[in-house]
Amino acid sequence: AGLGGAAAASSPCEKACNPRMGNLAHGRALRTETSCGRRAAERFCSYSEDAERRCRRPSCGRCSGAHAGLAHPPAAMADSPFRLPRTWWQAAQEAPRETIRLDLETAFYFTHLIMVFKSPRPAAMVLERSQDFGETWKPYKYFAANCSATFGLEDDVRQRGAICTSRYSSPFPCTGGEVIFRALSPPYAAEDPYSAEAQAQLKITNLRVRLLERQGCPCLPASPAPQPPPSLHYAIYDFIVKGSCFCNGHADHCIPVAGFRPTKAAGVFHVVHGKCMCKHNTAGSHCQHCAPLYNDQPWQAADGKTGAPKECQSCKCNGHADTCHFDMDAWLASGNRSGGVCDNCQHNTEGQHCQRCKLGFYRDLRKPFSAPDTCKPCSCHPVGSAVLPLGPRTFCDPSTGDCPCKPGVAGPRCDHCLPGYWGFGPYGCRPCDCARSCDPHTGDCHSSSSDVSWHNESPPFQAVLNESEPTWGWEDEQGFSALRHSGKCECKEQVLGNPKVFCGMKYTYVIKTKILSAHDKGSHAEVSVKIKKVLKSTKLKILRGKRTLYPESWTNRGCTCPILNPGLEYLVAGHEDVRTGRLIVNMKSFVHQWKSALGRKVLEILKRDCN
Repeated sequence: AGLGGAAAASSPCEKACNPRMGNLAHGRALRTETSCGRRAAERFCSYSEDAERRCRRPSCGRCSGAHAGLAHPPAAMADSPFRLPRTWWQAAQEAPRETIRLDLETAFYFTHLIMVFKSPRPAAMVLERSQDFGETWKPYKYFAANCSATFGLEDDVRQRGAICTSRYSSPFPCTGGEVIFRALSPPYAAEDPYSAEAQAQLKITNLRVRLLERQGCPCLPASPAPQPPPSLHYAIYDFIVKGSCFCNGHADHCIPVAGFRPTKAAGVFHVVHGKCMCKHNTAGSHCQHCAPLYNDQPWQAADGKTGAPKECQSCKCNGHADTCHFDMDAWLASGNRSGGVCDNCQHNTEGQHCQRCKLGFYRDLRKPFSAPDTCKPCSCHPVGSAVLPLGPRTFCDPSTGDCPCKPGVAGPRCDHCLPGYWGFGPYGCRPCDCARSCDPHTGDCHSSSSDVSWHNESPPFQAVLNESEPTWGWEDEQGFSALRHSGKCECKEQVLGNPKVFCGMKYTYVIKTKILSAHDKGSHAEVSVKIKKVLKSTKLKILRGKRTLYPESWTNRGCTCPILNPGLEYLVAGHEDVRTGRLIVNMKSFVHQWKSALGRKVLEILKRDCN
């Protein structure tokens, strides 16, 4: 009922749905161990009884596999019971036991079996199924006139839910008797036909019936005249295996499995096929997993009880991937909201959702990120660009395309000297020994009455060439134009405004410090300071006294932004690098010349708003 209801609930399969049911034996070969007349012609007689169970006149015939009109093969059980109701399979008379077996090409849902016997029903038989193509078998039901004597089992006539029954083992009626089995009859029941419990009971790849004990028709003789003895044999009109394609509630139509060729049977026009035409963004022969780009959440079978389709959700790959996979770690990290990881990001993108440009590429903001050409290759100048610690290559800012420049070099591509610098070369540009500017190629000062020469204060530039670690020959603050000539660096001064914005930056340290000196180490910059007061620290132990700050933005502009002038006191709020033990200063840091009122205000914000 659950499967039928799911199939009829919504024809377009908008909710949980199931393909139409039918006889799984149609279009497939039933196998038996024997058939009458297979080796030689056999004579047989069968009896039926009247209302008083007196024997009617016997019906005798001849069975021969060599003549179509006299043959009774297994296929006769699987023809149309409506168009050809009087055809049957008959076992050889010398076979006290028989097996009827149906082998399926894939897994199907089996709901019930109906057998209509031409002979008296067996005194004992077993219905079994396999879910692994015949490797192992498990009984569905035992049938016996006496369950305890035959199988040592309880009878479900007396004990509800017992695995054996005596309901279908009486010899009467001697012809036309039925055996009926429902796969979800007690003790098996499931409100949701797609649940794991229902699947364990309904899913089959093979079905077999073992006929264990024959019995004749014990009707009363109608007259004292001698009658021909009845033949002991098994004979079955119909073997109806009701079921459907197994699709986990995600399909309402199925097509043939690759390589399957249905057998022809008289009067049979509908064959139940086994490959699902999946809906709800699912895929697989049984819709047992999500489609390639729909793995953002774990796959689920549809809910046959509520009708919920449990559709697979698409991964967010920004149009740069054709497939994705579900990752449990990502799922748990997201709070069970998103676990899709995009596979083989295209168009020079990378990330869980192909959400950023690869190193060596930057985003073209004029195009939507889903465009195939949104990530452009970096065009950093090979001489003026700095090599980052990530590797031997130069990479630009993935959001703007700006390249990291060597000291004193400017431009998005790092292809010329900053104003006030000269000598564009492998180690960047040198600072002019002039108050204002100089020739960018020769370093000659542009003479002016207002020019002030710094030549006497600073030593001449000397390049120290060392194959292992090339460094500049600058000392103290001379390497940073912002410290000597602040007009050469455009550093935006931050203003303490909304406390929520300040707290939202999640600064891990806040200090009052005096700037002592600055040093260029070639690969990075260092600013020596004297910490006078610690307003906040998180993981690093920050004490009053001498310490080093590490500016991150110096390579981009040839100066330290925010500006840190030697001799002045500042309030500095920034982030700790726990791995290296460094205090970092960058464009996100809050740096402002120290004032007592500013210190009190920041301390109040830290205590009141940031906790």
